[in-house]
Amino acid sequence: MRSLDIAVIVAYFAAVIVFGLLLAGRQRDATDYFLGHRGLPWWALMLSVVATETSAVTVISVPGLAARGDLTFLQIAFGYLIGRIGVAKLLLPGYFEGTQDTAYQRLERRFGTAARRTASGVFLITRALADCVRIFATAIPLAIIAYGKPTDNALAIGILAIGIVTLLYTWVGGLRAVVWVDVIQLGVYLLGGIATLIVATHLAGGVGAFARAWDAGKLAVLDFRPSFKILYTFWGGLVGGALLAAASHGTDHLIVQRLLAARGLRDAQRALIGSGVFIIAQFALFLLVGTSLWLAGADDGVMRGDAIYPTFVINQLPTGLAGLVVAGILAAAMSSHASAVNSLASASTHDFYAPLTGRHDLEHLLWVGRWLTLFWTAVLVIGAIAFIGDRDTPVVQLALSIASLTYGSLLGTYILGGAWPRARQIDVIVAIVVSVILMSPVVLGAVLPHFPLHWLRGLAWWWYVPLGTAVTVAVGLISSLVGRSDGLTAGRSQTPT
Repeated sequence: MRSLDIAVIVAYFAAVIVFGLLLAGRQRDATDYFLGHRGLPWWALMLSVVATETSAVTVISVPGLAARGDLTFLQIAFGYLIGRIGVAKLLLPGYFEGTQDTAYQRLERRFGTAARRTASGVFLITRALADCVRIFATAIPLAIIAYGKPTDNALAIGILAIGIVTLLYTWVGGLRAVVWVDVIQLGVYLLGGIATLIVATHLAGGVGAFARAWDAGKLAVLDFRPSFKILYTFWGGLVGGALLAAASHGTDHLIVQRLLAARGLRDAQRALIGSGVFIIAQFALFLLVGTSLWLAGADDGVMRGDAIYPTFVINQLPTGLAGLVVAGILAAAMSSHASAVNSLASASTHDFYAPLTGRHDLEHLLWVGRWLTLFWTAVLVIGAIAFIGDRDTPVVQLALSIASLTYGSLLGTYILGGAWPRARQIDVIVAIVVSVILMSPVVLGAVLPHFPLHWLRGLAWWWYVPLGTAVTVAVGLISSLVGRSDGLTAGRSQTPT
């Protein structure tokens, strides 16, 4: 890569880290570190939600989907918006009743401590697996920059570098630093996407070249065919996307943590719904980037789809601009990685360490949270290296598939708690365990080549959350009708919160 591009990347990294730490302020206790002292503006949280959930996975993988397919992936974003509206109306008010540090304290009020820890444990596993894929995705452009192509060794070195650099400002600045870095990097990688769209369209012969894409069916957005196996359909996007968003934005502490950092319920609702509108525009942008790359002949048919966009950026964009776009891709991913590490440390601290040790002093929990940040960074780096062998599955599909393994069980737990007064603590725990066991061969069998079992072959991945939710609710209902006892089986309250 050209020296000016490398200089731009280095300068950008330095500026982002310094700016993020300056805005973070002094971290006095665990509330500062994990929730930004509950005083972050709604618009910053909105942009942080968008940046966190999409990161480099969207930036490099979604263009590859459009370059080798069409625009039907956009249909899932319509469901995303519907799901967020539902969460804002039905779930968020409960999170602002009293003071909550994690998404799973709400389950403790409804069912009991064991239910809270079970749900939090499921979150830790799901988030760790999904973010291992995100770090792996980020290493792809980094490997291309350093070695010209994403070889296994280059990817491993890139993953290690990402983990170390991200740890620097996450350890010190906490959530406030992460959110403000999100705001910066979101603007940069959107600018990069727009610049790539302009350059690729120019190389393809101008806007009129999109007529070729239309004739080839590359601009198709809607597919109304009723099918569980066609990868991207309107009904799958609407139902699957809505439930996926409800689970990820209503029960996943990675996103809920940001909403809890808002100044109040109204700000949290504005941030959440606004992010749903924003994400539609962002998906549309990067899908069109992929179409323009196809028109410009950027896909040689040999490289993995996730490498098409970063390869074009490095080889075709002007010197300096290419460096800035690559820096945006890397910073996007590292910011999302920082978000994941911070949320994992938060859940570990508040849902496990504090109640199990009886240590609730916020200054002490700040110290614990920082060491858990180091621990989870190591876990994610090691896990990301394990995904290097997968060459065929687009990383955006891989990440969402793995997250969907337990999203259904988490969402089903909240549905049982709010809609079924007979549900007890033992019922939701049994439902979660059974759902994860039954969904593992469906999800992991589809995305991990060496997983021993594979059920429901051909099922499109965005039906995983609806299926997991249905299994969880059904098992919970059946369990609640079998026997009535106290102790572990009794919740703290039979009133939905």
